[in-house]
Amino acid sequence: MASKFLQFYGYDLLLGSIAAFYVLMVPYTKVEESFNIQAMHDILYHRHHLDNYDHLEFPGVVPRTFIGALLVSILASPMVLAMQLLHLPKIYSLIIVRLALGCIILYTLRFLRTQVRNKFGHQVEAFFVILTAIQFHLLFYCTRALPNILAMGVVNLAYGHWLKGSFYTALNYLVFATITFRCDIVLLLCPLGLEFLLTKSIAFWKALKCCIMISLLCIGLTILVDSIMWKRFLWPEFEVFWFNSVLNRSSEWGTHSIHWYFTSALPRSLLAAYPLFMLGVLLDRRLLTLVLPVFSFVVLYSKLPHKELRFIISSVPIFNLSAAVAASRIYNNRKKSFWKFLNLIMLGLLLISLGCTIITFMASYENYPSGYALKELHQIGRLANNTNELWVHIDPFSAMNGISLFCEDKFPWFLTDGQ
Repeated sequence: MASKFLQFYGYDLLLGSIAAFYVLMVPYTKVEESFNIQAMHDILYHRHHLDNYDHLEFPGVVPRTFIGALLVSILASPMVLAMQLLHLPKIYSLIIVRLALGCIILYTLRFLRTQVRNKFGHQVEAFFVILTAIQFHLLFYCTRALPNILAMGVVNLAYGHWLKGSFYTALNYLVFATITFRCDIVLLLCPLGLEFLLTKSIAFWKALKCCIMISLLCIGLTILVDSIMWKRFLWPEFEVFWFNSVLNRSSEWGTHSIHWYFTSALPRSLLAAYPLFMLGVLLDRRLLTLVLPVFSFVVLYSKLPHKELRFIISSVPIFNLSAAVAASRIYNNRKKSFWKFLNLIMLGLLLISLGCTIITFMASYENYPSGYALKELHQIGRLANNTNELWVHIDPFSAMNGISLFCEDKFPWFLTDGQ
């Protein structure tokens, strides 16, 4: 019984355990996560009292959709309610919502992994899991409430249906991700749609009709939900598109060179999988049609001056797939002289990747100073056994580096945010 359970869910337990470890060790959040994290807090604690919601007072640079926050909050609500009944600090609720988000993302990754197994075999699936497990960023980010991560969950489903041969469904998921979570997913949608047309996997007019229908439904959904939550007529991702692409205001947050994704972001996120994914394309022709649209996505994104690793994190699973195929081929031929040499190099790369992940985690652990400072302050306050109200002012730096509404402890503690 136990062996069958591990056979079906062993890989999920491995990846889930690593992601949960990251959550428990580094529960705090950064400014990029602030909208969705504060939204989840308000949905869970203020419920229908919209006037108390944080985003109405601090709307941020551009509005974001509530759809992802609502989905995660619904999933986490039973456990959060239990935390409230037990009068536990809100920080435990933060851990719960992050774990709930991680479950959603890892479920979509499981769906993709199942299609990888069906198309390429069990051994490629195993290497896909190994490569994912020893990389830092994908599992660290999968529990972080970034719009990019919410979009990645939908993109994973699109990838899975792509491998399955359900091309129209794959397009529908990408349209949904583009309109609802991240408008820049259109940079993946266009190359993939073009490939489907060139390979005659889809019919142009049928695909166009399908995409228009899904687009209208998604626009209607996001306008309905977000106009209620923001108290004004709103399509969030259209405003994001206008701000970032038309006005090109995103460059105000810093710029990188055009090659940065290929010379810095991808090597850091993929580690051993970076050289292996390129080798995979050479070893298996099937991979070219999978890698090329995703590679084009990164190339197109490189045109935008403002760059962050999280912007292209949706490309990582496909690059890992290509790397897994290469690793499987090397392993199967390891007894031959030349392949034996490649196998030794691959093992060395895997060990180096594991070491890099450990070092990166240790650095990230220290990257949330405000959260740890507030935790220490709470501990000092408990020792003082003070019954008077204790108000803590949260300045912008603290709000950006670890403190969210989930960090507010029970009475007598109160956080004030007078930005």
